[in-house]
Amino acid sequence: MIEFRSVRKQYPDGTTAVEHFDLVIPSRTTTVFVGSSGCGKTTLLRMINRMVDPTAGSVEIDGEDVAAVPPVGLRRRIGYVMQNSGLLPHRKVVDNIATVPLLTGVPKARARERALELMDTVGLDRGLADRYPSQLSGGQQQRVGVARGLAVDPNILLMDEPFGAVDPLVRTDLQNELIRLQRELGKTVVFVTHDIDEAFRLGDQVVILRKGGVIAQQGTPAEIMSSPADDFVADFVGAGRGRRALRIEQTPGGPMVVDADGRAAGVLTGPVPSVSEAAAYPAAGAAAQGGSAS
Repeated sequence: MIEFRSVRKQYPDGTTAVEHFDLVIPSRTTTVFVGSSGCGKTTLLRMINRMVDPTAGSVEIDGEDVAAVPPVGLRRRIGYVMQNSGLLPHRKVVDNIATVPLLTGVPKARARERALELMDTVGLDRGLADRYPSQLSGGQQQRVGVARGLAVDPNILLMDEPFGAVDPLVRTDLQNELIRLQRELGKTVVFVTHDIDEAFRLGDQVVILRKGGVIAQQGTPAEIMSSPADDFVADFVGAGRGRRALRIEQTPGGPMVVDADGRAAGVLTGPVPSVSEAAAYPAAGAAAQGGSAS
């Protein structure tokens, strides 16, 4: 469990990134910080592995204040995945993945074996092991970044907008991969994004932030969508623009899920709910009744 206690961060130039922040992040779940640029989400993420230290307050992992842990040792036991992968360009894929295990004293042969196993885990062909990052696609580079983050089998995995620089199709594939990995590995994942759709797709707990790291609302995606805390949240998640108010319309090609403006939002692939059932779940559309929109 990760706990933020009355955390504040002010930089030397007087900029206050985080005003006052309290939050509990449960173990073995995915918590997503989401908000516009400058809301403090990356600052909060980096406080967990001490890339940023708070001006006041504390961050605890399983009851231990991270301020009492040497930064280098702390970072070596916490996985970290960033945007654009952050791979070392002069090192081969297998060596990039093995970086942290080697730094912690794992023998080279064992570190390489572990790196190859992780390539399997994240869906990378082992034939890419001896290539350099520049020889990979953007999606492949991000998978290497995830494998490197998992290399020491950390309990905590921090992900700072890791899929923001790839095209939409690759981004969806990477999101699917993270969902699968979390289901299999059960890590405590803290994920940062500015994309509310990504936050709702990945998060068990979603934390919507205002400027200064102020929590506008936290909860499950269903809780936030069904009951936005205020106009700011409603606008941020799209409720005020009808993006989340879905309904089913019959078309010549079959049932279609549309938004409040009548624009197509997806195709119904499950059983069509009855009129009474659909009326009971106006915002959830077909998904609430066992169907799905794709």
